[in-house]
Amino acid sequence: MAASATVVMSEIVWGMAFQTLLRGWPLLEDLLSRSFEEELQMGSNQIVAVFGAYGHTGRFVVTELRDRGFVPLLLGRDAGKLQALAASHPGLEYRVASVDDPASLDRALEGAAAVVNCAGPFASTAAPVIEAALRAGVPYVDVAAEIEANLDTFTHFTDRARTAGVAVVPAMAFFGGLGDLLVTTAMGDWVAADEAHVAYGLSSWHPTAGTLVSGTVSRERRAGQRVRYTGGRLEYYVDERDLPTLEWDFPAPVGRRRVLGGFTMADVVTVPSHLSIPEVRTYMTTDAARDLAAPGTPAPTAVDELGRSAQTFTVDVIVRSGDTQRRVVASGQDIYAISAPLAVEAVRRILGGQTRTSGVASAGEIFDAPDFLRALSAHISLEPTHESRAPQFV
Repeated sequence: MAASATVVMSEIVWGMAFQTLLRGWPLLEDLLSRSFEEELQMGSNQIVAVFGAYGHTGRFVVTELRDRGFVPLLLGRDAGKLQALAASHPGLEYRVASVDDPASLDRALEGAAAVVNCAGPFASTAAPVIEAALRAGVPYVDVAAEIEANLDTFTHFTDRARTAGVAVVPAMAFFGGLGDLLVTTAMGDWVAADEAHVAYGLSSWHPTAGTLVSGTVSRERRAGQRVRYTGGRLEYYVDERDLPTLEWDFPAPVGRRRVLGGFTMADVVTVPSHLSIPEVRTYMTTDAARDLAAPGTPAPTAVDELGRSAQTFTVDVIVRSGDTQRRVVASGQDIYAISAPLAVEAVRRILGGQTRTSGVASAGEIFDAPDFLRALSAHISLEPTHESRAPQFV
């Protein structure tokens, strides 16, 4: 990356020196007018492997990689699906690989600069693909929303990844990644807080097949228990009562909505992994939770040329320290589609050396969170952090 960046810088300096000689050549003038930062925004044709490339989120990631100047390498266990996907992206290579066959993963990652794992359930896929990434010495990013799978990644790979100097970033997606970036941004100069609240205002939730399978795996691992982050630790508990409901005042145009308290998401793993906050709570709008639980809810349906569904989201984050709270809000369209720019921006920053640590780290720890969110301005609307007197949460 350093060598390619040097070449790009040399070309830009050369262009500035001779720009006046090229005024009559519009194409060259346009190329030379690009800033160094704009050049670095592109992937410089680096190969990035996408495991589970033909899945719902994987397809978004493949398209986003191409749009950002990377060359996706399509990986998965189903040769037919890989072949069909490659046919829709002329020029891309595909390789068949399975988490049950480490040698196939090693062959699949040959020549790749990084790997993005989009194949759930991550309880089954994360560890084998991370192992392959460590053997290859390449960064690993995944879009896991499973609490236990993300916890496993931190538990089993933190020391090994740090020793190897390899970045491993789990939950680099809507759940776990975006919330962590928002909480980290809201914290600002605070080194600790009393509570963090992440409220998900989804207009609806049409789950993918992968979401449903991953949810089933997580429930089986919990054996009927619920999970929460309280008192500075992850706690499993039994409660036969329904989850509590409360009213949440989302910013306009969403407004006041009923949410489920205790609807615990991956933020309870990512946020406490690097921030001193003993209480991390997540909430989900009741309509979206009802969609997710209903057996007949259809899968997402594309409504635009980007393949996004009509679903909209607002993520409202509040952190409290004493009697002061800070709030930051993000909104956009399609929770699966937004995971692609999140994951690809993570890859770009890792390969470009824009990281704050190595080893296993959440988005908010390894990246400059406010700057990362600004880089997503084409995909999400962000309301700046607002500080006020804190109300009492229950």
